[in-house]
Amino acid sequence: MEAITLEVTPRETGKKATKAARNAGHVPCVMYGFEEDAKSFSVPALDLRQLIHTDEFRRVNVVYEGTSYECVVKRVDFHPVTDVPIHADFQILHPGEMVNLRIPVHFDGVSIGQKNGAIAQTFVNKIRVRCLPKDLPDHVVVDISPLNIGQSLMVRDLEVEGVEFLSPADQTLVTITVPRGIVSAEDEEADDDAAGILAEGEEGEELAEGEAEAEA
Repeated sequence: MEAITLEVTPRETGKKATKAARNAGHVPCVMYGFEEDAKSFSVPALDLRQLIHTDEFRRVNVVYEGTSYECVVKRVDFHPVTDVPIHADFQILHPGEMVNLRIPVHFDGVSIGQKNGAIAQTFVNKIRVRCLPKDLPDHVVVDISPLNIGQSLMVRDLEVEGVEFLSPADQTLVTITVPRGIVSAEDEEADDDAAGILAEGEEGEELAEGEAEAEA
């Protein structure tokens, strides 16, 4: 797992100090951990991009007043209109302490169903896990290559050494489905075939009736 180093600036707490930090282009943050005092600081918004605009899970070495703390980003709050980060929580990692986090999901491979015209419909982009810091993955890989049309993968199908999945076991991750347009076309074709068979049957009945009348 790639680690990023952030040099941070301790900050005062309170609405006035928080507003001043944001006006200066910084994001107010807090760092906490097991038996650790919470530490408030700010970091330039641009420095957070490499942590929040990525599909990989990354560790962060937060350098606070000369001391480096190994952390992960636990939560980021965004402005409801501008979508700019306005607050971030960092959790300090300790070697023997289990952590609960949401990890990105990567869907890998091309399914058998896709090779036959179907599509892969995914339902999640992150999944909740519990593990020791040493077992934290950058992401969880879901191999869809064995799936055929109509088949799915659920959380219960995942296996990663040292990682416990906390999301519901019956939560669907991906399903291989036939595009709706193709299904509709097939239905229409089936309806046309049925109508053709019915028409042929009616024509046969009319012909038989005509021959019977002629004979009479």
